[in-house]
Amino acid sequence: MSETSVGKKESPIQYLAISGNIGVGKSSLTDRLAAHYDWEPCFESVENNPYLSDFYSDMRGWSFHLQIFFLTSRFRAHKQMLESGIRTVVQDRTIYEDAEIFARNLNRMGLMNDRDYKNYRTLYEEVIDLLAPPGLLVYLRARVPTLVRQIQKRGRPYERSLRIDYLERLNELYEEWIESYPHPKLIIDTDDTDFVSSEDDLGIVLDRIDHRIQDLF
Repeated sequence: MSETSVGKKESPIQYLAISGNIGVGKSSLTDRLAAHYDWEPCFESVENNPYLSDFYSDMRGWSFHLQIFFLTSRFRAHKQMLESGIRTVVQDRTIYEDAEIFARNLNRMGLMNDRDYKNYRTLYEEVIDLLAPPGLLVYLRARVPTLVRQIQKRGRPYERSLRIDYLERLNELYEEWIESYPHPKLIIDTDDTDFVSSEDDLGIVLDRIDHRIQDLF
């Protein structure tokens, strides 16, 4: 594999990454895009996460453990993509969001102390230095009422204690991050777009992504 101008290795695969806040519809869009392009889906580890339920019950006590789990699992997934021989992938959430959104927010809220956060960031920076960015990042944007409605609809027990102010903080950090994200990206507002239930809305989203992909891949 060749080296890019910034020193990161170029990926031998083509892949999209879907990013966005909790409840915005990342997994649903990942599933539909994988079917649309006949690409391999790579989903975020949620049901098999041994820390998530504990974290939602005691964020301060379990924040570092949770973020290390996410960092490890996402790095492993990326490594497996490279080694599997699969050429095209749609990924549900990126490794960047773990650090730039969730861990940063936990530290700002005092739920991850500075010592743990510094150690986490050091590990994160070493890991991402080994990875190529997605060919296209699709950011799903939604206001908090939309997120709350969709979180309640899917009914995951460990998400019942999510606070409105927590989701608002995440949204603010997502907007800061996507503004400065330096690689190819596409922003899709989802407040008035139901690509899960409406074939028309899904078609609009797919058309936008199709046109962006044609310019890049």
